[in-house]
Order: sequence, then structure tokens, then C-alpha cells
Amino acid sequence: MSIEKRQTPAVQDHKARAVPEAADAAGKVLPPQPTSLIAYVLINYRWVFACFFLLPLSFVYDILYYLRNRVIFYANSAPNKHAERVRAVQEQVGIPSCLPLLRTDFVAVQLTCHALSLQVLKWNKDGRKTPMCTARPGWQNISYRRGLYKKTLSNIKINMMDVLKVDTTAKSVWVEPLVTMGQLSATLSPLGWCLAIVPELDDLTVGTFVYIHHIPVSSLCSSLGGLVMGTGIETSSHRYGLFQHICTSYELVLADGSTVICSKDVHADLFYSIPWSYGTLGFLTAVEIQIHVEAKFDTPETEFMPLRDYFHRHSRSIFWEIQDIIPFGNSTWFRYLLGWLVPPKVSLLKLTQSDAIKELYDNHHFIQDMLVPMSCLHDALHLFHQEVHVRTCMLNTDNKGQGRTSLFVDIGAYGVPSVANFHPVHTTRRVEAFVRNHHGFQMMYADSYMSETEFEAMFDHSLYDQMRAKYDCAGAFPRVFGKVSRAVRD
Repeated sequence: MSIEKRQTPAVQDHKARAVPEAADAAGKVLPPQPTSLIAYVLINYRWVFACFFLLPLSFVYDILYYLRNRVIFYANSAPNKHAERVRAVQEQVGIPSCLPLLRTDFVAVQLTCHALSLQVLKWNKDGRKTPMCTARPGWQNISYRRGLYKKTLSNIKINMMDVLKVDTTAKSVWVEPLVTMGQLSATLSPLGWCLAIVPELDDLTVGTFVYIHHIPVSSLCSSLGGLVMGTGIETSSHRYGLFQHICTSYELVLADGSTVICSKDVHADLFYSIPWSYGTLGFLTAVEIQIHVEAKFDTPETEFMPLRDYFHRHSRSIFWEIQDIIPFGNSTWFRYLLGWLVPPKVSLLKLTQSDAIKELYDNHHFIQDMLVPMSCLHDALHLFHQEVHVRTCMLNTDNKGQGRTSLFVDIGAYGVPSVANFHPVHTTRRVEAFVRNHHGFQMMYADSYMSETEFEAMFDHSLYDQMRAKYDCAGAFPRVFGKVSRAVRD
């Protein structure tokens, strides 16, 4: 067994990369100075671009995407196409020999060994020069950073964005990893079904949300694929737990090009390692999720609200972040005239942001979610108030895991810090150190300035490392740290 290098090439390439900043004599970080009229407008009047360009473009995109999803779902063409898409991934990864056939409930075609190999096979034939990652552009994910590692790794195309099957008998739904929360709720609600846990933002994908199970990195894991492989943020349930706890099966393409379905009963060690693994154990191609009949409530006082509007009630305001994009967004006149177009798609905001805006966000914006034990909540809130003083915070309670009694609170702070001594790196590192020393956890969609040693002190890598060795991931995929560190994100 070869010894895996602990630092990925992507981290090494960008290790010396510093966050650009300017400071006054007192050490306070200064805003970036615009160098042109366009830069000045984009920094100080971002709302002009958002209202007159991004909002209409987002509306047209949503309409076309909705129509496309409805046609494919009712034509029932996604299941057979899923087999082709899995083959396309396997073909990029490649297989060394004939592998067992695979059949799932929603795939009507058995995948034969000669059909398994183009992308992965090509990668193997090319000599496994660099580890693999998905080819999905960084501007399309919900994180406000783009992965620089994609420039140095082998990009594997994964075009999987459909609901495959709604099984009302088994009370489950099979979906591909790029299915969004808005897309899934729009599919299930007319049928009288819903998820037990519905993350509020429409554009979050399944693959992003597989959250933590044990919370040790045995559970390290954020498209629905994003909710699974990345960080399941912002939503949990006192009854059902985290988003990952309503996921009953995962289908993956492994480093050798083979396909495996894992669950609590089959390949259980791999099943519990997938959340927070960030695509470093295999490529997620499908997820089975529990569904429930939509409950009807009869109370003395009734407020009528469309169910999907309730599920995604924070989407229009992107929680409270829309105020920094459209300052007058809560005005009565704006809500009546253009409120129905809000929000502009996060992916389009990222795609069109200038270097000046990136610098502005680097030095004058704080977005973090930290899981801390309830026992240290008071001290944690005091630290957040002292270090960033973001006026609005979000608190969510989370159980550490099924069968455990520790109660955790997710402190979400998003906005412009109102303290004079805010420094993006130093401030974040002090918060990270507090959370790590109190056995808490940082959500990895946000900026992380921890070293690899500090990262592994926060998350137990025991089971994760076992799975990396078992499935020969060392040369095939980067480690988690090589995909979440601020050094490898733009």
C-alpha cells in the first residue's frame, strides 16, 4: 500500500496565495479603490446591474429550466438516460477489467463491462497524471468561492440533473446529484409528497447536502449531490436529524470505473463515509431519499401560504444577504414591482462579479456557519459579537448524531462586520481556533484558513482514511482538505 501524500498539488500550488488587502495606519482594512467608471458602478451601484440585467436573465433561465424538468419528468425519459450518464462517467474514469453487472430499480438497462469506459478509462489510459474532480464550473455552485483546484486536476463531466423515480410504495425518491431543492419540491408537491427536511434555498443541490453523520470525518462531507458530498447547511429536523439522515442509498462511480450502491446494510462503511467527503471517495451519480405525505393542519387560526413558498421562504432574500445587493429590496414599491423576480441567481452573481467585488467581499464580508456544543453557546456568541458583530445571526440546533445525546447549535453569521479591527484571515482563524478547541465544527462551504493539521484535529479522519485506502483513492481523488482550504479557492 502506497503512502498517501497529505498535501495535494492544488494546495501546494496556491499555498503562498494571500488575500489582497489595503490597510490604513491603524491596521483597519480599507475598501478596494475602483480603477474605472465601470468598476466604480459595479462596487457602489451593484443594484443597477442586478435589477436591469441579472433579474430578467434569472427569470428567463428559471422558466426554461422549469419547462425542461416537467417535460423530462412526465415523459419518464430520465431513468434510461441515467444509465447513459453513468456510463459516460465510467468511460471518463475507466475500468481495468470486466466488472460485475449492476441493476437498480430505476435503470432499465444492465451496465455491461464493455459499456463501462470512456472518461475514466481515458483517465486511466492517460496514466493517471492528476487526480480527478467534477467538471462543473465553480460559478454554478452555491458557495461564493470557485475551486482553483479544477485548473490542475482532471475534470470529469457529470451531467445529471433529473428526478429519476418517485416510489410511493417505498416512500422514497431517486434523484441525480445536480437536482436542486426547488426542482425536487416542485416535482413532489403536486403529487402530495414532500421531503422530511427541506433546505430553504432553491438552488441548493442534493450532492451539496450530505451533511455529517458521526461528525468525525468518518462523516466528513456539500446540487442534491452538493447537499450530500459537501455540507448540508441551514436546515435540520428534531425528529429526523440532518439531511444525510433521510438519505437511504447512494450510487457512486469509484476510482476504477465500477459502480456501487451503498446503504446502511450494504457497503455500510462507505455509506457512512460519503457525507462531507466532497467527491474524494467517488463520483456520486444517484441518491435515494425518504419522502412523506404532505401533512394537513387544522388550527383555530389559519394563515394560507403555498407550501413551496413556505419551504423556500428564505430564497427571495437569500436570508438577509439581498440587502447588500439591492439596498432598497424591502421597500414596498420594489416588492410590488420587481419583488416577484427576486432573487438573482447566485451562480449568475458569481459569474459576473468583477475582481474589485471579489476583493470587496474578501475584506469586508463575513460568511460562516459554526457548529458548537450547547454548553459553550454563550461564550461562542460573545466571541462572534466581539470579533465580527454581524447584527443578524441564525441559530439552528443539531444533534451530534443518531443515538447520541450531545446537542449542537449552528451559529450562522452572514454580512458586513461592524467592528473596527476586522481582518478576514486573522478574525476567521481566531473563530476557527475557538470552535476547534471546544470540539465544534466549521461548515466547509465558507472560507477556512486552517492548516491541514488543524483541519484533521477538527474532523476525525479515521474511517475516511480507511475508505481512501480500501478504494484506492490516493491517486484518483484529492483529499478533502485539498478542496476546501481557502488556498485552493478563488
